[in-house]
Amino acid sequence: MRWFPGLLGLSVFSIFGSTNGGADELARAREDMVATQIAARGVRDEKTLAAMRSVPRHEFVPTASRREAYDDHPVPIGHGQTISQPYIVAFMSQSLQLQPGERVLEVGTGSGYQAAVLARIAAHVFSIEIVAPLAVESAERLRRLGYENVRVRAGDGYQGWPEEAPFDAIIVTAAAPRIPEPLKQQLREGGRLIVPVGEEWQELVLLTRRGERFEDRRVLPVRFVPMTGKVRQ
Repeated sequence: MRWFPGLLGLSVFSIFGSTNGGADELARAREDMVATQIAARGVRDEKTLAAMRSVPRHEFVPTASRREAYDDHPVPIGHGQTISQPYIVAFMSQSLQLQPGERVLEVGTGSGYQAAVLARIAAHVFSIEIVAPLAVESAERLRRLGYENVRVRAGDGYQGWPEEAPFDAIIVTAAAPRIPEPLKQQLREGGRLIVPVGEEWQELVLLTRRGERFEDRRVLPVRFVPMTGKVRQ
């Protein structure tokens, strides 16, 4: 497996042009997204709302789809993968109850958008992507946009990232038929894990570690692309 550290950078591209008017339109689109798609549906955590307002979602979708970036649905990003609906990104982020200073593992980097949102809240984000071209693309994108506290690795997320464990929180952004045991064991005491569990249709399961015991509850019906790799064996 390979990892790609995030480095400082800045993007000035805008789907509406390079003028201040274009930047203003993007900012309004993000504000409207947060107000109508996220806060209106019950997401109340201020850290999550602030992160959703600040991360430029249009930078994380293909050029041909950028005018859909702030719409209320997932967007294909190639390789059979999608960037999740904004509400789902916010809901999963809020469910982890992240605090500044915490360390998060993400399984399923995709375009890097969820990692960028988490990076606005947590101290360190470690993200694994099984589709190598997406890992390379998202690592470059996160570098360019200045997310220094994100590391991206190409590989199978089933085994997690043991050399960086334990984690305060783990988020899985692809549907698993069951919760991978290695991920559970990489949670620290009190750590939280959220994962869509099921086949064609799934439910988000929120797991909390209590010593050697794991408390779990089902929090939301969802539909994600399937997790691939060892979890299917």
